[in-house]
Amino acid sequence: MPVTNLVSYSVERLEVMAPDGTVDESLMPDLTSERIREMYRMMVFTRRLDERMFSLQRQGRIGTFARVLGQEGAQLGAAYALEDRDWLVPAFRDMGAQLLRGMKPEHMLQYWGGDERGNIIPEGVRMLPTSIPVGTHMLHAAGIAWAMKNDGEDVAVLTIFGEGATSEGDFSEAMNFAGVLQLPVIFLCQNNQWAISVPYHKQTAACTVAQKAIGYGVPGIQVDGNDIFAVYRATREAVDRARAGDGPSLVEAHTYRLADHTTSDDARKYRAPEEVVEWEAKDPLLRLRLYMRAQGLLDDAEEHSVGEAVDEKVTRAVEAFESVDPPSPEEIFAHVYAQMPRHLKQQQEELLLRLKGKG
Repeated sequence: MPVTNLVSYSVERLEVMAPDGTVDESLMPDLTSERIREMYRMMVFTRRLDERMFSLQRQGRIGTFARVLGQEGAQLGAAYALEDRDWLVPAFRDMGAQLLRGMKPEHMLQYWGGDERGNIIPEGVRMLPTSIPVGTHMLHAAGIAWAMKNDGEDVAVLTIFGEGATSEGDFSEAMNFAGVLQLPVIFLCQNNQWAISVPYHKQTAACTVAQKAIGYGVPGIQVDGNDIFAVYRATREAVDRARAGDGPSLVEAHTYRLADHTTSDDARKYRAPEEVVEWEAKDPLLRLRLYMRAQGLLDDAEEHSVGEAVDEKVTRAVEAFESVDPPSPEEIFAHVYAQMPRHLKQQQEELLLRLKGKG
């Protein structure tokens, strides 16, 4: 019997901006100077808030959280490709994307300070709350996309996750479901090289995350995740395909987690300092700054002005967070379900009785 080649494929990698800030003009997305300045301001804001939150955590003023450091370009580049009508389904390291979509910084502080009221999505914002379990939210994204398609809404759904989540069954189920039903969902994997202490080469035998899309009949592409222009372009193209009825896409943003997995982790125990230094030279914020200076979009005065404005904004957010009264005993039960079930009502009543000395 003859041997027939049924399928052949290749995986593309997109790079627009090099680490030195130079760009391939033929690949540069259509972005105005003001939008590029806005991207820069948002990256600085995310970075400075992340740094302040780290300081607050070390002082015991908020709890454990997952830092964004080094991944601002990946998640912001993708989030900028969305419109207000679209949905964002984030994981626990997506603060930049959440802020861009409308979450207030004081509410982010509130959430990571242990107050669930900080996880309430602003009115009119199409975004789900932060997902802590690894990978489960991808199924939610597929479900939202299915509902939107059935309702005839011209929207796209973006869900963000790490490469460790691609080892979860949820990833396979969500990708397969979205591929079969041709759902308008974009799966953005922030491949930051480490799933806590597990390096990428021990997470999967696949050369790329992007190639995993092939098995589900979905287009996949790897982009330089520290290149905000490349991430924006690839995600924008995926959004356009989704709107055109061409189904889902998988975008692998090849980036790096410059900080520990969370503030309760110590990455020095499992990765070499030389590796971190190598990736620091590819910092997405540094790269964008170099590009903007070369293009005349940023000078010393503007850089200083942006930094001052952002620091003031962060300080106001911290003050607003710390001025909020703690939740009442009644309220800590209020944000678990849309309608409180019987067993939770019983627990609430028991706690109130105990606090009154009657339990």
